[in-house]
Amino acid sequence: MSKVYICTAIPYVNGNPHIGHAMDYLLADTYARFRRLLGDEVRFQVGTDEHGNKVFSTAQKNGKTVEEYAAENSQKFQDFVNKLNITYTDVIRTTDPDHIRRCQEIWQKLTPHIYSAEYDGWYCEGCESFVTKKEYDENGGVCSDHKKPYEKLSETNYYLRISDFKAEIRHQIETDGMKILPEFRKQEVLRLLEDAPDISISRPRGQLNWGVPVPGDETQVMYVWLDALSNYITILGYPDHEISDFWPATAQFVGKDILRFHTITWPAILLGLNLDLPENIVSHGHILVDGQKMSKSIGNVVDPIAVIERHGLEAFRYYFLRHADTFADSDFTWEKFDNAYANELANDLGNLVQRLATLCRKNEVCGLKVETEFSPEYLTMMGNFEFSKAFDYAWTKIQDLNRSIDQQKPWELAKTSPEKAKLVLTNLVKDLLSTSSYLEAFLPDTVSRILEIFGTMEIITPPATPLFPKN
Repeated sequence: MSKVYICTAIPYVNGNPHIGHAMDYLLADTYARFRRLLGDEVRFQVGTDEHGNKVFSTAQKNGKTVEEYAAENSQKFQDFVNKLNITYTDVIRTTDPDHIRRCQEIWQKLTPHIYSAEYDGWYCEGCESFVTKKEYDENGGVCSDHKKPYEKLSETNYYLRISDFKAEIRHQIETDGMKILPEFRKQEVLRLLEDAPDISISRPRGQLNWGVPVPGDETQVMYVWLDALSNYITILGYPDHEISDFWPATAQFVGKDILRFHTITWPAILLGLNLDLPENIVSHGHILVDGQKMSKSIGNVVDPIAVIERHGLEAFRYYFLRHADTFADSDFTWEKFDNAYANELANDLGNLVQRLATLCRKNEVCGLKVETEFSPEYLTMMGNFEFSKAFDYAWTKIQDLNRSIDQQKPWELAKTSPEKAKLVLTNLVKDLLSTSSYLEAFLPDTVSRILEIFGTMEIITPPATPLFPKN
C-alpha cells in the first residue's frame, strides 16, 4: 500500500463555482477513487483562496465586510464540492489562522532568496498578476482573459529570486522529476522558464491590505500567489510537522491558465524550502460552449448546477470525464449532453442492466461476488492520467456486453435448454460485475447500484426504477 497525496487548485472566492472548478475536482476525485481501489491510502486536499484585491473590492461592492464575504463564498465552494460527491479528506481556507502563521514561517525560511526592489511596470488585477513588457506588447496592453487594460504600477515590493532555481527546475522538468502532463504543456513551460523573471511576492499595504502580513515589515502584505500556493503544504502541517509521509504530492490538478504558477513559482518556493517537487502536474484544458470560451459578456456561461440538475450527478460525471478530453479544450452543448445521456448512459448501460436483470429474474439466476484484476492497458492509462481514454476503454466493455447478449440470445436458449441459459446469464453477470470495476472511479453511484442488483447471492431482481430514466 502506498501513501498518495492529491491536490486541487484552490479557487478565488470572488465568484461562484464554475465548470472549470468542477473539472479540477472531478479529475482529482477520479484518481483518488482509482488509487483507493488499488488499496492505497489517499489524502486529498480542497480549499479556497480568500486574500487579494479582487476579494476585497468585490466584498465592498456587495456591501459586506471582507471577512463575511469570504466566509459566505467559501461555503459556496464547500457546498459545490459536496454536491459533486468529491471524496476529499482535507479542507483549507487561506484565512485559517494556522495557514497564516505557517505562511509567515515559510517566508522567513525563504529570506536568503528574497530581496526588496522597485517595480515599475504593468499589472492585471483580474489575474492578480504582474505582467512582463513582452506579455504587455503581445496582448496589446489588454488582458486577454479579462478584456481590461493593464494597470501601470510603480511600487516597492519584495521579490523571490527565481534565478536561484531556474537550472534545477529545468532539470526536474526535463528528467520528469516533476512530470508535466500533457507533453505539449511541458514544452510550453520549458519555453516560459527561459525568460521567467524574479517574481514579486508582496504588495505595499496601501495597495493591498487584505492578506497575510509580511513578517518584520508592517508596510507590506504577502502577494496572493505565495499565500495561495503554500496551502498545499500548510494543510499537511508544514513547517510545524514532518510531512514526508505524504509529500511530495503524487498529483496536482490545475487548469492550463494557472500552469505557469504551479510549474515555475511553486517549484521555486519548494526548492527554497529544500522540499521535493510534486511528482505530477496534471493540466486540463477549458470547457468551451459551442466552440467559444465561456464569457459573461457573451452570455454563454453554463452553470454547473444546472447541468447536474438536468440528468443527475452521474450524467454530469459521465459527460465531463468521458466526452471532455482530459488534457485538451473540449466543447459542451446541451444537445451533446442530452444525446450522451439518452444514447449512451440510458441506452448502453441503463438498458443493459434492466435487460440482464429481467432475464436473470425470469430464469432464477443468482448474483455473484466477483474480484476484478485490472488489465495492464487500463492500469497504464489511469497511471498516466489519461482518464477520458480509460473511460472509453471501459465503455467498449459495456458495448461488448450488449453485443454478447444479442449474439447468445439467452431468452431463446431458455425455451430449449434452461440450464444452458442459466450458465450464459451467469457468465454475463460475471462480465458485467467485472466491467463495473473499470467504471467505479468514474461512476461510483452507478456501480454501487449495479452491485446492489447483481452482487447479491440471492435471485437477481430488476431495479424498480431504471438507472437512467428517460425524461
